[in-house]
Amino acid sequence: MSKHIETHFAVTQLHARYASAVDANDWDAWVDCFIDDCVYRIQPRENFERGFPLATLSFESKGMLRDRAYGIKETLFHDPYYQRHIVGAPLIQSVTDECIKCEANYVVIRTKLSELSTVYNAGRYIDEIVHTEAGLKLKSRQCIYDSEMIPNSIIYPI
Repeated sequence: MSKHIETHFAVTQLHARYASAVDANDWDAWVDCFIDDCVYRIQPRENFERGFPLATLSFESKGMLRDRAYGIKETLFHDPYYQRHIVGAPLIQSVTDECIKCEANYVVIRTKLSELSTVYNAGRYIDEIVHTEAGLKLKSRQCIYDSEMIPNSIIYPI
């Protein structure tokens, strides 16, 4: 039982580090949540459930994540806003020596500087997590969002 509690706690800490990095606009820390050979996708629920590959954003390596982080910091121009992630307790689906598979519900609240906070995105993370010398890291994160309607641009990671 204690091994399961330790795994659950470590996964929860990874989720907390991820949310903290994104909410603080610490894009280097966001990228550091992943291994080099990783996948990060933001996909509508309908496409995911039907097995359609079309995703709103799809990155297939840590290098691509670094490029996105650079773009956010240096080249994208948009109305500034804050994000706040609320991540539910992870449901651990399987644990092997190679990989932890889990999912967790999330809600992202967006606050523009002179507006009320609104629900920006809601859905679930489907993760594959691996052990590294630096602790747990994401091998794959699929952000499967529920709404068919999303803002006209997704600047920051979900």
